[in-house]
Amino acid sequence: MRIAITFECKDSKLILPIHYNHIVQSFIYRSLDDMTAKFFHEKGYKFKKRRFTLFTFSRLLCRKRKIIPNKKEILLNGEIVLKLGAVDTKLLESLATYLVKQGEFRLKQNICYLKSIEVEMPIPKSSIYKVKVISPITTYSTLYGPNGKRKTYYYTPFEKEFQEKLFDNLTRKLKAYLGEIEIPELSDSYIKPVKVSKRNEAIINFKGFWIKGWSGIYEIKLPQLYFDMAYNAGLGSKNSQGFGMIEVI
Repeated sequence: MRIAITFECKDSKLILPIHYNHIVQSFIYRSLDDMTAKFFHEKGYKFKKRRFTLFTFSRLLCRKRKIIPNKKEILLNGEIVLKLGAVDTKLLESLATYLVKQGEFRLKQNICYLKSIEVEMPIPKSSIYKVKVISPITTYSTLYGPNGKRKTYYYTPFEKEFQEKLFDNLTRKLKAYLGEIEIPELSDSYIKPVKVSKRNEAIINFKGFWIKGWSGIYEIKLPQLYFDMAYNAGLGSKNSQGFGMIEVI
């Protein structure tokens, strides 16, 4: 399930740090009822040693935006849309209930006024989808150098490991949510870049950690079960930090 939250700020201006993912994530958790927030923040869905929250959110979508380099801030003018997807509808229902009841919320020092919340219609089923990334996809490996120092290597869409890692991640998410059940093979599946270039690389700071991700347009062929997971929970890693949300075009 996915929702779109449309809002506007005082004087139609929203000013945030350029790297604002943690601010949006904090707003989401802060807006949930206590039981739901505790489940997603502390427990989530587990597969072996991994824990998945199985929700994601987009960048703040706005037609008028301006970067203020000297202050490392971004200015958004007018209506703003934030999209959220989740496998478990309880999270979205809890968030929507809070926003409708309050009518306003804060993003850092900005007071934001709710204009609407819409539930997105289910997309028609297809064997192949063309998608636009609305929050960067990130996937990586942790490597160790000769001195034992740990290093994070982020894959690009032009490396075969990018697809392999995304497939592995989706498989783990399905097993975490559904349990140890038989799921389809990925023998003829693919996730390939269609319109992706260096300009689609995003480097984002999340609470002091630098994360590399990629936007752009991709073609995806997956069994429906896998695609639904990718569409609602996000592709790749760090989805609950605002990475990996896609939109069918």
